[in-house]
Amino acid sequence: MLALRYAALLGIVVWVGGLFALGAIAAPAVFDVVAARQLPDGRLLSGAIFGEVLQRFHHVSYICGIAIVLSLAARALLGPRPRRFAVRMGLVVAMLGAAAYSGMIISPRIERLQRSIGVAPSSLPQDDPRRVEFGRLHGLSASVQMLPILCGLVLLFFESRD
Repeated sequence: MLALRYAALLGIVVWVGGLFALGAIAAPAVFDVVAARQLPDGRLLSGAIFGEVLQRFHHVSYICGIAIVLSLAARALLGPRPRRFAVRMGLVVAMLGAAAYSGMIISPRIERLQRSIGVAPSSLPQDDPRRVEFGRLHGLSASVQMLPILCGLVLLFFESRD
């Protein structure tokens, strides 16, 4: 049982910690370093780099989610059933849903839009529909990633209390 609980904790920590690290450290660092080097199309390059990092992290999220689900299910089958099992499973399913929506719907739309524009969306006029759409998708992506963070913190609380 300890190994199963450890697997769930590890999945939660990697997933939530990874999202924090990406948003608070990796994205700002990529944009700052590229801007400091004054590379041509720097913002476009930064967006492409971070987009690829985020796409790869989506795969990590799926693996973590599956590990958490399997851990919870095995613990429920082997007994004793984790407290608030249905709530925990619901939280993980919500996290996986958000990750799938972000990775399979939002991120590809952002990438297609960036390719069709050919320049950094921020270089377009404020009222350009492509810039407006990019801003909407970017905001949606950031908002959707908050769900796994919040749900993951609740799961971490439950796991730490067992």
